[in-house]
Amino acid sequence: MSVASATSEDPVVKLGAAREISLLRGRVEEWLNDVDEELRPPLASAFAGTPKSFRPLTLFAAHRALHRGPTPATVIEQAFAIELAHNMSLIVDDILDESELRRGMATIQSGFGRLHALMASGYLVADAFDMVADDPFASRHLSELLRRLASAECLQWRLRRKPLGTEDWMRIAGEDTGSMFEICAVLGGRSQRLRRYGHLVGVLYHGCDDVADQRGVEALGGGGDEDIRDGILTLPAAIAIRDPSIRELFILDDGDDLRLAALAGACRAQLDTAEQMLDEIAEAARAEATRSADDAAPLLALVDEVRGLSRR
Repeated sequence: MSVASATSEDPVVKLGAAREISLLRGRVEEWLNDVDEELRPPLASAFAGTPKSFRPLTLFAAHRALHRGPTPATVIEQAFAIELAHNMSLIVDDILDESELRRGMATIQSGFGRLHALMASGYLVADAFDMVADDPFASRHLSELLRRLASAECLQWRLRRKPLGTEDWMRIAGEDTGSMFEICAVLGGRSQRLRRYGHLVGVLYHGCDDVADQRGVEALGGGGDEDIRDGILTLPAAIAIRDPSIRELFILDDGDDLRLAALAGACRAQLDTAEQMLDEIAEAARAEATRSADDAAPLLALVDEVRGLSRR
């Protein structure tokens, strides 16, 4: 997305990061021109569509919260490495979910096959580390992120259809999405001061994604129907299965359309309760921003933008 194409309602503009995101998009285009020809088409498709860019926005907001002056090229490069790692995780998600679409376009596995999807994910990780090879701080935290993402994916699938609660959802959300935002905050701030803030924003994003999917709002990540089919513990599901009858529907794996429809309805019935919980997480993130940052304004603005995602 270029600065010229952005509108005043775009979160990128509202958060004052149009220049940084434009530079980041230019860096992606430059990289795509240089990738191996064998994988260029699938990799280009992975970066097609309209990303919401909240992960790099978190990195840029954290930098502004603790540092004065323009965002340096090294921070853009760290955001680029995060984008490579993030897109790797999306490819893996699409393989596991057998998703055909991502951001309204064909996923790599549906457009090019599973082999290309798997190899593209490895290529992205290799280049992510290449981007931060001369930066031990960034390299160490990128390693932390990838280890946590790997464990989180296995955790989430191991706990499918288990009659768990909101504390378990917080644990899953904190590793699956919270880890990405957490590391963005650490890299942007170049310290551990904003780690907890980033974690809370990531959990908030994960929960808003869960609620948005059930509301039928434009999805931020995965799909509500797929999560229900696969028995994924979303925030609305974690609340709904407090009811023993709904819990029984959740733990079954029979593919019955009537059961899935009833479960989806029960999850939608808990959206207001889920929104209340998201308000509490957002407030905790605001408090952490105020406590930890030299300039909390960019961090508070980011929380407001993320919190609004479930209602759009």
